[in-house]
Amino acid sequence: MKFYFAVIILVTIGSIHGEETKRRLKSKKGSKQSVGSSAGPTIPTIPGVKAGNIVLSQYIDYPPFSMLGEAEDDFPLSGFAVDVARGLEEVCDIHITVAQTDWDNCWTKADTIGRGLALAEMHGCMAYTHTAGVRNRFLDFSAPILSRNKAAGIITRLEGGVPVISGSSDLSGIKVADVKGWAPTADNLAIVTNTCTGEKFSGYEMIIPEEVTGNENDDALLSLLNGDADALWIYADQAYNSGCDTHDCTLWERLGTDFAYIHSGMFDFTRAGTTLAMSKKGSGLPEVLDPCIESFLQTESYYNLCEKYEQTKDCFKNEFFPAGVDSEETAYNTPSNELPAGCIDGYCGCP
Repeated sequence: MKFYFAVIILVTIGSIHGEETKRRLKSKKGSKQSVGSSAGPTIPTIPGVKAGNIVLSQYIDYPPFSMLGEAEDDFPLSGFAVDVARGLEEVCDIHITVAQTDWDNCWTKADTIGRGLALAEMHGCMAYTHTAGVRNRFLDFSAPILSRNKAAGIITRLEGGVPVISGSSDLSGIKVADVKGWAPTADNLAIVTNTCTGEKFSGYEMIIPEEVTGNENDDALLSLLNGDADALWIYADQAYNSGCDTHDCTLWERLGTDFAYIHSGMFDFTRAGTTLAMSKKGSGLPEVLDPCIESFLQTESYYNLCEKYEQTKDCFKNEFFPAGVDSEETAYNTPSNELPAGCIDGYCGCP
């Protein structure tokens, strides 16, 4: 899941410091409870912050999490995480404004903190997966707004309907393409376990695809299909989610014909699912947002957003969810050792 929105703080001209403001939570009866030093954290004092205001930002190319709304509404910023962020105002005495930014302001293609976060032009970025590894050396993450929903996978080419790399391979000596700037990050491959063998992957060479199409996932798939790499480390649901509005769908429609996943359902690279915000390490933002997130996840409004954006199967269940609603079983979220033999619909079981 580039699950990527940004928390950008409005910066005033000159060296202006926003005053420290206190966050208050609503009680169960709907009254507002003051949160001070004895009851909980206050919003951190940050240069340029407008008192009591948090600006959440996103780019627009990752539906249903980040996209533009309808033309008749003047193309507003839209998406699941945007509406969840706005929903926090129901349970917390904070004001949230939504604005647009580029993904590179949050996390770069070189797997380092983005310029915007590093220079405190923003507090954080939204809808990123909380992965293990490199991101945690730069960033803090808020509580998740979806369950552990983003599995990783490994793609290889098909020749005569047969994968050029076996699912039992440890990838030793194999060139593996990584999707620049996206989770799962390159270092995460060493963390996951090959479900066909129970062993770790090792001895592979990670390569970064050339920029050709302007879309990192399309570039990575092209590098595989062109033979620059023989394996691709990528989200397990990427082929499913790569629609024609944001990707070259003629590439991804070749799933099951020219390429297939030899591994899917790999969750052990994550620490949590899609988060509301990631922020510069030490910012204190999670301490401000997490109580609000926890409260909002218990509301009917959260359930309605899960339904609206068709995320119900991955949402945290509360009393407003109908009985029997559970995570949907999909091939991309199913470990390869639990899939049938062969490569049905582009997802291969263990050999």
